[in-house]
Amino acid sequence: MHLNSAGRTALVTGSTQGIGAAIAAGLARSGARVGVNGRGAAGVEEAVARLAEQVPDADFVPVVADLATEEGAARAVERLPEVDILVNNLGVFEARPALEITDDEWRRYFEVNVLSAVRLTRAYLPGMIERGWGRVQYIASDSSVATPIEMIHYGMSKTALLAVSRGFAKQAAGTGVTVNAVLAGPTHTGGVETYVYELVDRNLPWDEAQRVFMREHRPNSLLQRFIEPEEIANMVVYLSSAQASATTGGALRVDGGYVDAIIP
Repeated sequence: MHLNSAGRTALVTGSTQGIGAAIAAGLARSGARVGVNGRGAAGVEEAVARLAEQVPDADFVPVVADLATEEGAARAVERLPEVDILVNNLGVFEARPALEITDDEWRRYFEVNVLSAVRLTRAYLPGMIERGWGRVQYIASDSSVATPIEMIHYGMSKTALLAVSRGFAKQAAGTGVTVNAVLAGPTHTGGVETYVYELVDRNLPWDEAQRVFMREHRPNSLLQRFIEPEEIANMVVYLSSAQASATTGGALRVDGGYVDAIIP
């Protein structure tokens, strides 16, 4: 299957590292012009340079903006007035005892993880509908359906994205625009190896260490290893393509079988 996004413009929020950077690279390989977003100019420039090494001759557009604010969203839209593929990846997470989460923290998680995506969807979806083609995606998590006790504020925000995604899919019904959520499972991103080695034998090679960790601390995982960011990106690139034209209003799992359910 040849996934060709040539001639399309994409914006991937929070894409200077991790899953977002992998998605940006994947979309660029498929031929899309890709907006790379972060809050600081230096970080965005470094990310664009790294991505350019991975995907030579690709067209990466630096989008420096704090998308958790109205001003930042307006700055992104000014930088990229028209977007064909919007990937709402921006998100924050941190462990916190349930009864110690403050009002300000609840508001921050909603602003960053949910409202940033709503603002950009509101900005770009009308143009997609008018042109008769578009792709909107929200990077959710297994935590959206399996709320983690150590960070229920994060789980709440990812559950909200499922409702947002389904609602906007209904808004775009019959227009040629698809809207979906992607449920990412435990992923090998920055800091994960350090975290794993805090819980398992430091002398183990990484491949064995992650399997021990999964077996002892994430036994629900059927993959029994961490998911690589590129594996999440593969789903996003497919959903961004013409071949995914009949997939909309869905919550598609790339969780390694972590969620113990037949459907989300």
